[in-house]
Amino acid sequence: MHAWLCENPTGVDALQWKELPTPAPKTGEVLIEIKAASLNFPDLLIVQNKYQMKPALPFVPGSEYAGIVAAVGEGVTQLKVGQSVACLSGTGGFGTHTIAPAALCMPLPPGFPHVDAAAFIMIYATSYHALVDRAQLKAGETVLVLGAAGGVGTSAIQIAKGMGARVIAAASTDEKCDLCKSIGADATINYTRQDLREAVKDLTGGKGPEVIYDPVGGDVTEPAFRSIAWRGRYLVIGFAAGPIPSLPLNLPLLKGASIVGVFWGSFAKHEPKANAAMMMELARWYADGRIKPVIDRTMPMAELKAAFAHMGSRSVKGKLVMVN
Repeated sequence: MHAWLCENPTGVDALQWKELPTPAPKTGEVLIEIKAASLNFPDLLIVQNKYQMKPALPFVPGSEYAGIVAAVGEGVTQLKVGQSVACLSGTGGFGTHTIAPAALCMPLPPGFPHVDAAAFIMIYATSYHALVDRAQLKAGETVLVLGAAGGVGTSAIQIAKGMGARVIAAASTDEKCDLCKSIGADATINYTRQDLREAVKDLTGGKGPEVIYDPVGGDVTEPAFRSIAWRGRYLVIGFAAGPIPSLPLNLPLLKGASIVGVFWGSFAKHEPKANAAMMMELARWYADGRIKPVIDRTMPMAELKAAFAHMGSRSVKGKLVMVN
């Protein structure tokens, strides 16, 4: 097998494409022949030693992938050799093969392509957990999605629309705004040339959105929060812009608003039955055509460094997927 090995977590440039022994699965594990693996923001942080999870060195990055079960370890009865699966295990995806815990593998129904599957779990699980579980979104409410053309942003648009909400999508270019409209957004804001607060005010008749979905952080957080509706829910998804913002606590007080933390990975560990039910529901939504990952492009696995550079350019719309 070949894989991108991180022996020194100083950044993408330190990764090396190496030939490694193909491992055998142990009890409760499966060997997966990887067909596709998507890039997520944590994949960059983890090779920079900036992520909350710090795997033992050396390790193969790549948190989310899909492929075919090549071998099963002792005690694995729910999966079989030749079966297509998707997995989000945190590491291991940027290679030709990996070992994964069988419990973390999502069996794929017929007709679920590996490229879509590799870009599915993290973004849709995060957005469904955020909007359905944490925000308790109701039909007819307005959702403002920041960073709306990215992976989680596009999934949030689709899920919010599927729940009957009105969606305002905020993105950094007109091209990204056009993409958001093409997947269901009712209105868009280009926040590099529009004043975010004024645009939200105009689009909501001064009321503001009931729910704000923020995977960006940085400078957009405070003006976005200042636009929130009475009793609004501000969903803290992540900090793709880099800086972790601070908010004056008089703002939620004055708006009667809630700041709601969203950490799907922790939810999955603490509430595995609820998470399993959620993933089954999302698989049904995919089969019904209600949701579908937006794929910016696919690239050969050996071109991972170029893919990271493209992701860093902030021109990606949806997800980047590496393929073998």
